[in-house]
Amino acid sequence: MAASSSSDRRMRGFKRWMKQQDIECSDALLLSATDGSLSISVKALADLKEGDVVAIIPKQSCLTTKTSAATELIEEAGLGGNIGLVVAIMYEKSLGPLSNWFRYFQILPSFEPIPLLWSLPEIDSLLCGTELHKTVKEDKALVHQDWKECIKPLLASFDLNPDFFTIDEYFAAKSLVASRAFEIDEYHGFGMVPLADLFNNKTAAENVHFTFVSSTSDSDSDTENGKTDDSDKKEHNEPIALDFPLETEASSHSSSPLQQGPTYMEMIVVKDCKAGDEVFNTYGSLGNAALLHRYGFTELGNPFDILNIDLETVLEWSSSFLSSRSSRRRVSLWRKLGYCGCVSQNSEYFEVSFEGEPQVELLILLHIMLLPEKEFYELSVAEAVVAGIPGGFLPTIGSDESKRKLLLTQKVRKALVSLANARESLYDVKLLEEEERLLGECCVATHPKTYYSLVLRIGERRIIEKLRSFAGED
Repeated sequence: MAASSSSDRRMRGFKRWMKQQDIECSDALLLSATDGSLSISVKALADLKEGDVVAIIPKQSCLTTKTSAATELIEEAGLGGNIGLVVAIMYEKSLGPLSNWFRYFQILPSFEPIPLLWSLPEIDSLLCGTELHKTVKEDKALVHQDWKECIKPLLASFDLNPDFFTIDEYFAAKSLVASRAFEIDEYHGFGMVPLADLFNNKTAAENVHFTFVSSTSDSDSDTENGKTDDSDKKEHNEPIALDFPLETEASSHSSSPLQQGPTYMEMIVVKDCKAGDEVFNTYGSLGNAALLHRYGFTELGNPFDILNIDLETVLEWSSSFLSSRSSRRRVSLWRKLGYCGCVSQNSEYFEVSFEGEPQVELLILLHIMLLPEKEFYELSVAEAVVAGIPGGFLPTIGSDESKRKLLLTQKVRKALVSLANARESLYDVKLLEEEERLLGECCVATHPKTYYSLVLRIGERRIIEKLRSFAGED
């Protein structure tokens, strides 16, 4: 009961603070904590219709490198983007009740349990075999390095409370930025947007969208719901690195929004919602690896789930019939012909869709790898002469689906099965059926890390099964 009373008191304080900041929240929305915790959900108290504006949020109420009391410190230290915003959060927390965002911090968790904050043994045991295993370990090393190079020196140069600038506090603030920050505009870059970040995610089934409106513009601009994911701007849906670039300087041809008068953002209903139902936002069309990496959760049956096969795995497969030098030559020709895989952090890979269909670029690479030496030589010569692909070797026109059909020779099919087996060998010894049983027995409320990592692994392994079926093998 005491925990519930404390949570209710903090929520009342946050609502009073929103009024002081001119943040408008519709009376049709109910903000409530779950079981006395800081896990907040937004529910509809009345039927919501498409087009309804349920929240209006002034930009000045958002915590950014331009609105924080640490602005001068951040600029003097030459910190921008992600690190600058993290410093702003740590500094505002160090001010306690003197911070303009004190009431906002009161309803936020101190950190988000994204894999970046997991222990190394947890990462090794729970993410083994998944595409996140290597990525998260690299993330942790990079964040440690950033703290040593950028944050620790601040304590010697500025009058700061060291208790709020420790490595643990840096990781905690980093997790809040990674999971909650929204893109605001070119001047502010990314920032913490009170109220907007309280809506939970529901992939491809959201009720509201986050937009911004400027008093100097006649039209609204959809900011892709504001979240820091930028997958919609990429050709492929790779995991997003935590150190995303943020624009924080005003453009040279316009004055700052702070000088242009009031600007604000809106939460607009895009799908009807009945009274009593939870109101959802969406973080984008993300697969489970990206959701877990950035936000700390996964979704069963996520239609945007994908599987990655590293280029390194393809090269290891080819080593059974090609020398290392010959493999490199064939990859080099593949690149000269204008092909490449997806790239994220220092890794190149190929996606396999939720339905088990591999990227056409992978099929073309396998085709080149499997060419007899004479045909490979002729293709190399033709490329040098006309800088194009002779139609007799590879399909150059038509849809990806038609290309896949032409490229799926018996040899390519067998190669795909070999790659599927190699990819699955990265997981631990448990069978897929055993992991599905463990998921059925796991409680997300008591063991969230185990539950979400099981959903990720099972989703990836189901795609491997579909890849085998796609290749004509069960």
